[in-house]
Amino acid sequence: MTSYRVLVVDDSAFMRKIISDLITADKQFEIIATATNGQEAIDAVEQWKPDVITLDLEMPEMNGLEALGHIMRKRPTPIIMMSSTSDDGTRETIKALQYGAFDFIRKPAGPLSPDIQNVGEQLLEKLRIAVLTRRPSIPADSIFTRPLAPAELHKQNGKEKPLKPGKKEAAETKPVRPKLEPVLKKERIKPAVLPSKPAVTSPEELFAEQAEPPKSSSKPKPTLSFRHLVAIGTSTGGPRALHEVISSLPGSFPAPVLVVQHMPPKFTHSLAQRLNTFSALHVKEAEGGERVYAGIVYIAPGGFHMELAKDASGYYIKLTQSEPRSGHRPSVDVMFESCVPYPELQRHSVIMTGMGSDGVKGMKALKDSGAQSAIAEAEESCVVYGMPRSAIEAGVATSVVPLKKIASTLVDQVMK
Repeated sequence: MTSYRVLVVDDSAFMRKIISDLITADKQFEIIATATNGQEAIDAVEQWKPDVITLDLEMPEMNGLEALGHIMRKRPTPIIMMSSTSDDGTRETIKALQYGAFDFIRKPAGPLSPDIQNVGEQLLEKLRIAVLTRRPSIPADSIFTRPLAPAELHKQNGKEKPLKPGKKEAAETKPVRPKLEPVLKKERIKPAVLPSKPAVTSPEELFAEQAEPPKSSSKPKPTLSFRHLVAIGTSTGGPRALHEVISSLPGSFPAPVLVVQHMPPKFTHSLAQRLNTFSALHVKEAEGGERVYAGIVYIAPGGFHMELAKDASGYYIKLTQSEPRSGHRPSVDVMFESCVPYPELQRHSVIMTGMGSDGVKGMKALKDSGAQSAIAEAEESCVVYGMPRSAIEAGVATSVVPLKKIASTLVDQVMK
């Protein structure tokens, strides 16, 4: 059996033990080392070259978001973020997913927490998907694949040096942090690596070139009058894919956009807030009973199915907590199927990156009811080519489009 090497990063010894125990419940995973902050994580990646990493967000000296940037530039590796459900935790998690983290999971409260078994199962599932996919979610023109810009350099002896010191500089750096915690086996003892000098102190500096300038706060006035409707479903890799598509739609886009992103409660609220910052359209977490307007993007809240409904006054959002579909709530299938009864609308469905086949049945139902288009994201741009592949293999997708062209394709179809 193949053994995958895991690096666990968390500033709490207690949490490192819990996470390590959850991971090693599956014999195909081996904990090769642990680290207590972001800088140690960077050094550990260079020494141990792990197959996958679990990375805490909130740590002293260098946090998880900064470490993520360094790791994805120097040695791109699938990273599962360990997130809290605080407002800050959910916001930082959404940033991490857009900056290249493979996925995230909520941190367990402790070994006696009632959800500890569920957290362990989810963590192992995400780790398995990550190591089998082996495709870090970094776009080709990302900050992590370009030469360093002046803003990404720091001064050493009056000269500009890259963020990470070379071997000579690292060897001369006096260690000022605790050593890494290698996992020691009786038959094999590995030396700890000396932490190198920190380079960047803020995520804003690290991601300066990747972040887009926020769109103007003056957004178009939404309208209840529309002929087109766009429905998008996505899962693993979705936050970055949604950022690419939603931020590329013009403020004059004359259709509502319904979005299901597989994500727990609270995180969808942070996702909507972040997308709204970068979009010319209004982006919000959907609320039950609210009217549907052109010019607004509605994100299904975690833990609720989102459906399109209609009464004498027009279309509105319906939220339910009925049973999950294929293990998901919100479900893409549920959302797509809710759009079937409205042939008076020109409906456009989109399935993007994600594991599994959620959305395929709904896309087929829409197609059979006369929907105008059904777009599947192309394999080359997917973080996980599961949901789009299922739609393509089932013959329900009418076009296969790379991520960077999905927005322009929608504009052509809706605004022609």
